[in-house]
Amino acid sequence: MPPIPHERDALSASLWSDTANPAPARPALAEAVEADCVVIGAGFTGLSAALHIAEAGQSVVLLDARQPGWGASGRNGGQVNPGLKEGPEALARKFGADLGGRMARLSGGGGDLVFDLIARHDIACSAARPGWVRAAHTPKALADLRAVAAEWRALAAPVDDLGAAEAERLLGTGDYLGGIVDRRGGNLHPLNYALGLADAAERAGARLHGESPVTGIETDGDRIAVRTQAGRVTARRALVCTNAYTGDLADPLGRTVVPVTSVQVATAPLSGNVAASILPEGHSPSDTRRLLLYFRKDAEGRFIIGGRGAMADRDIRARQQALREAALRLYPQLEGAEWTHAWGGNVAVTRDHLPGLHLLAPGIMAGLGYNGRGVAMATVMGKVLAQWACGADPAALDFPVTAARPIPFHRFRQVGVGATVAAYRLLDRLGV
Repeated sequence: MPPIPHERDALSASLWSDTANPAPARPALAEAVEADCVVIGAGFTGLSAALHIAEAGQSVVLLDARQPGWGASGRNGGQVNPGLKEGPEALARKFGADLGGRMARLSGGGGDLVFDLIARHDIACSAARPGWVRAAHTPKALADLRAVAAEWRALAAPVDDLGAAEAERLLGTGDYLGGIVDRRGGNLHPLNYALGLADAAERAGARLHGESPVTGIETDGDRIAVRTQAGRVTARRALVCTNAYTGDLADPLGRTVVPVTSVQVATAPLSGNVAASILPEGHSPSDTRRLLLYFRKDAEGRFIIGGRGAMADRDIRARQQALREAALRLYPQLEGAEWTHAWGGNVAVTRDHLPGLHLLAPGIMAGLGYNGRGVAMATVMGKVLAQWACGADPAALDFPVTAARPIPFHRFRQVGVGATVAAYRLLDRLGV
């Protein structure tokens, strides 16, 4: 496996790392150990998997090239967004009524799982559950949102329509035509959530090792050996939970997703009057643009806005400045606010916008590709992977298990992403 890529300066200075709870550095693996399962990657997927495996009474070792929460899990917007991009009816058409229905219930319950884990393990991560608002910027987008909301309501999910006036009241801006609110969603401090999952997994009996990049995975009969620079874990099952930072590990797994940069900027804590005028009930909206905007306030009243980034440092800084300008268009009262943080990281996008649950070899499974909904869905996928690691039949899982199929022409992904982003930006400007 090649070295972990250096994080560019334009992606540093995370608000979340600057406000994180104290956490111990997990030491590098420096010996040969055995376990029932070895998990590679200490983001939400791997941490959730390790926690659920340990709680089931099995031994588990978790390895990460850096430290828990270092990647996208510790850098995202902290929005807990239930469900998948496909609505319940589309899932049923694509996968059949039984499996499609199970996928909808599984993904729709992502918020419940996240907030239940937070409560059960007393994770201090500023969790709040006012709901997730989807804000529509065109009439067609509004109609599409309402159609999906009706599908969820048919399954007794608390997803309500918002007219223009109600959307303006909840958002504090009149920029949108309306939308929906999914009351299963909410927000949190993402890095503190990851650190809390790590602590919970250790208390349940999991062994966590940072600074332990995996150099190879080998199989010998019914045993799997995962090697690091200074150690080895031998186990019955291995889980690969590396998402957008997979690289060449377990090829072709990394070629099933396209790493896409997402960037964010944040202000200093706002004055009381300004903070009260923006998202007064604490919602975390995302809009329906192709290059969507997502925004929120944190527990201390900072305003945070994020969106799609770019490839080069200079372009990333330009996108971060564009986010500050977008924030002023939404909320002119932010004029003069101090912007203290700018950061980002990579999210993993799949060709069909659905996560992948892939059986890589006998005894080795991977889950990845959350398309910007990783807080809830990665936590869910970790639980699904744990069920398989503890002996569940793949056919009994509530998500389809497939082979890892690389995206055609993956080597040209940067060219493709750049062209797609440019086209989407034009279409968004035209309001198409």
